Amino acid sequence: MRVALLEAEAALDTDDVPVGAIVLDATGAVIGVGRNEREARHDPTAHAEVLALRQAAEALGDWHLTGATLVVTLEPCVMCAGAILSARVPRVVFGAWDEKAGAAGSVYDVLRDRRLNHRVEVIAGVRAEACAVLLTDFFRAP
Repeated sequence: MRVALLEAEAALDTDDVPVGAIVLDATGAVIGVGRNEREARHDPTAHAEVLALRQAAEALGDWHLTGATLVVTLEPCVMCAGAILSARVPRVVFGAWDEKAGAAGSVYDVLRDRRLNHRVEVIAGVRAEACAVLLTDFFRAP
């Protein structure tokens, strides 16, 4: 989570919402990193999770991320949950809950929906306070 938090802080440089993500392979090596870049890229899909998943798939030469763990500072949204499911990521670790748009247990529980063909282990609340403070400060700033 420390590396994901550093990515989140870097998003502030482009006035993006401070969310950071990393993808670890089965050995724990970082194979993908991302931070929100919607403002920087003028791209509504440039969420931290999506960018980290793209980088991980490129590193592996395969879109199947079946041995990976995604670590992200904020609970994934519906779009990111869809990307996680499509990539077959087996585990997601996140920091702060997103009570307005979360799709890993707060508003929706897309990642563990039994109606879908893939379910994800979700570990929530890792360094939650540090992740939440970064977001709260961003939205509180003038």
